[in-house]
Amino acid sequence: MLEIKDLHAEINGKEILKGINLTINKGEVHALMGPNGAGKSTLSSVLTGHPAYKVTQGTIFFNGKDLLQLTPEERACEGIFLSFQYPVEIPGVSMVNFMRTAINEQRKYSGETPLSASDFLRLMREKKDFVEMDNKLTNRSVNEGFSGGEKKRNEIFQMAMLEPKLSILDETDSGLDIDALRIVASGVNKLKTKENASIVITHYQRLLDYIVPDFVHILFDGKIVKTGTKELALELEEKGYDWIKKDLAAE
Repeated sequence: MLEIKDLHAEINGKEILKGINLTINKGEVHALMGPNGAGKSTLSSVLTGHPAYKVTQGTIFFNGKDLLQLTPEERACEGIFLSFQYPVEIPGVSMVNFMRTAINEQRKYSGETPLSASDFLRLMREKKDFVEMDNKLTNRSVNEGFSGGEKKRNEIFQMAMLEPKLSILDETDSGLDIDALRIVASGVNKLKTKENASIVITHYQRLLDYIVPDFVHILFDGKIVKTGTKELALELEEKGYDWIKKDLAAE
């Protein structure tokens, strides 16, 4: 599904990614861990086409298409979804209009007819149950006045509505209490199929108790320096990042 080879990227002339190699297949969950500044969020921004980041070397192919040749809008329509670490508020734009516009733009891109109002509302009622979304939240403006947990839950609701092929969850666990974390993780797990995949970016192993990864990658100084199973996250939790530094220094 996703093939990244020797990816280098910079922002404002500063190189952040220094040779990322990563392959993700359908049905897989990959956890990406690492200290602040390692390049985790930069990678998610590059994959979704954030204009502030410049790719200076390497390739990214998504389902056989050269991702670097696609606009951010085209990448979204191809099925790439990003759950933000800090979801923004959009005053004056209702959740209903926001989601209906997004879904119908996606359908237009794929050559499908737009959803009628009744079909859309039926879909919305069905999907909000995935994340125990309250009706009063879906009737408000996008994220306006939402708590941190409600914003994250809303992100997973949007994910359920759009049914992306690749979901990138950028520190979705940030600021969540244990109940909100459980609900959000449950929604992510329910949406997992053999045809889609996820990248879970996190600092903490606790999220991986709920969303169990097939692979864990440790990103350090712009490169993936270690890859393993979920046990690698437990080891990282126990030893911290100094262990990684010592291992790299010994090589």
